[in-house]
Amino acid sequence: MPQEVKPYSQEDSKKTQVGRMFDGIAPYYDFLNRFLSLGIDTLWRKRAIRQLAGHQTEVLLDVATGTADLALEAARQLQPNRIVGLDLSNEMLEIGRSKVLRRHLDGLIELTQGDSENLPFEDNTFDAVTVAFGVRNFENLDKGLKEMRRVLKPGGKAVILEFSKPRLFPFKQLYNSYFRYILPTIGKLTSKDPKAYRYLYESVQAFPDGQDFINILEKTGYKSNRCIPLTLGICSIYTGEK
Repeated sequence: MPQEVKPYSQEDSKKTQVGRMFDGIAPYYDFLNRFLSLGIDTLWRKRAIRQLAGHQTEVLLDVATGTADLALEAARQLQPNRIVGLDLSNEMLEIGRSKVLRRHLDGLIELTQGDSENLPFEDNTFDAVTVAFGVRNFENLDKGLKEMRRVLKPGGKAVILEFSKPRLFPFKQLYNSYFRYILPTIGKLTSKDPKAYRYLYESVQAFPDGQDFINILEKTGYKSNRCIPLTLGICSIYTGEK
């Protein structure tokens, strides 16, 4: 099991703290994503959804959907019949709902509050399940991954986009310094919650990436698993099938 890292303290559950953290930073979340990644995060999401090109995707679940960026990208690329986005944070979902309405996609995309480790859906419901920068926040990683697999149809595909740890010198050192020192400072000045961005660094460091995460996918029942590193290993796309 990966080391558990919580945003604020050891007292409340990680799930409770993560929900509270995202409720607090929701108004700043999209701006900071674009600003802190220099806009590269949008390219990462596009490439993640491209992993479903050629896969029959009529009904898609986007776990930890946040403000619905990945769900909107899936709608653009895949043109499925239905997308469901689920997230713990209602404040994030409200921003996502506004974005969906502005694009007149409320008949296609449904955003609902819920727990990724106890998905409120029947077995074998979705053709694909996606999650961007969310599995790192699961309280119980194995349970969350098993739930995602449970709701996939046989032959369905999971696409997971998550931060990873660069290993190339000197990029690794520059990246670590940026994430550890500069990013929390920017977070403090903008979102007023430096702990949220300190948690980002700490949770990435503790998260099992690369082959370690592939091993967890295998252990939780996925097959045909792949890891695709992006931008010198800043993040990775993982794919697996039921």
